[in-house]
Amino acid sequence: MASTDFLISILYYTGGFGYDFSSDVNNLEEAVSKVAKGVLSAGVTSIAPTVVTSPNSVYHQVIPRLVKRAGGPEGAGILGIHLEGPFISPEKKGAHPPQFIQNLEEGISKIYDVYGCLDNVGMVTIAPELAGATAVIGHLASQGIVVSVGHSNGNLEDGEAAVNSGASFITHLFNAMLPFHHRDPGLVGLLTSRLISKPVHYGIIADGIHTHPAALRIAHRTHPQGLVLVTDAMAAMGLSDGEHHIGQMKVLVEKHCARLVGTNTLAGSIVTMDYCVRQFVKDAGVSLVEGIEAATLHPARVMGIDHLKGSLDFGTDADFLLVSDKGPMEVLHTFIAGECVYSAPDAPPLAPAYCKYSSEK
Repeated sequence: MASTDFLISILYYTGGFGYDFSSDVNNLEEAVSKVAKGVLSAGVTSIAPTVVTSPNSVYHQVIPRLVKRAGGPEGAGILGIHLEGPFISPEKKGAHPPQFIQNLEEGISKIYDVYGCLDNVGMVTIAPELAGATAVIGHLASQGIVVSVGHSNGNLEDGEAAVNSGASFITHLFNAMLPFHHRDPGLVGLLTSRLISKPVHYGIIADGIHTHPAALRIAHRTHPQGLVLVTDAMAAMGLSDGEHHIGQMKVLVEKHCARLVGTNTLAGSIVTMDYCVRQFVKDAGVSLVEGIEAATLHPARVMGIDHLKGSLDFGTDADFLLVSDKGPMEVLHTFIAGECVYSAPDAPPLAPAYCKYSSEK
């Protein structure tokens, strides 16, 4: 079976395979190991584990232990934690527990009171309309942390102020934010704003549920270089339908759709990244190359590591996939730093020199 080069994928996960990074505190290392290993089969070589809105005690326990690390046979690399909350809008909380949402009126000191430390943090999502948000965004950006705007009831002006203070990303565009309106397009308007200091990137959940194909096409055609595919995957990823959890909340999964128990509120996704690439190519009518870049080069740019990941340029980390040319993006082999770390059961064999893992299957 012929193969095609494919680059790295960088994902934001709240969990998977029955584990949740925000609630499985007592077996956190096991949870991270299970997810990091499991996503190799979907072609993922780097992840940013997501912790959703939680009690302060959870952050104090989790952040010091979710350590950044390189990927390898043991699993995908850890780029840094994505803290999605608790500084979000109660009106746009989505699947976040309202009792743990907090404000930013105390400014930067509140960040450290809640999180404890920022040592392993790679990204923080903040609602930009919160009082004190712009100062906090500036401080986080100065520490090399990517700031994303999301779970927000804010308007375009709030978003522009955030970007001009250092924010550079939008968490899952269209979801948990004001809908587009022609008099105030909200955070969606950041894709074409002329009042921001730099272009923004934005996450899109291309699972066929969170974002209508027409909305996906509108976003891509408006700002194609900013589109970043994300799964928003939670603990039920890789498992069957039934009751699961995200953070402190119970979730019911039926027909691949995850909702908070007793509500119609979407609670993350259960799809893998290779699925998202295929769905994006199908729904947006883009080429496979464009789909690949949205899962690889674009997220690498967001994290400021495109000199190491996201391409096969000289000097980069040699993270890549071999995929089937007889199906839409079927992962055959996953490589990290030039070493094969996963091979599909029906994948054609590789020469032993290229695949230490192949002898261990």
